[in-house]
Amino acid sequence: MIKVGEETGQLDTMLMKVAQTYEKSLNVAIKRFVSLLEPVIILAMGLLIAFIVISMLLAIFSITDLPF
Repeated sequence: MIKVGEETGQLDTMLMKVAQTYEKSLNVAIKRFVSLLEPVIILAMGLLIAFIVISMLLAIFSITDLPF
């Protein structure tokens, strides 16, 4: 497109079109990445909370194993 813009004398217009095209593709890529990242973050938070809960329950249940 740059070559065509140079040949026709409308380089600024062609560069704007190229910038708009790249911006649209970048926006699509960002939206796709965020839509894939959200479930991963939710899953990681769930696993962290499950680990904390299980460790607390194991600590509570192991208290009964202590001799007095």
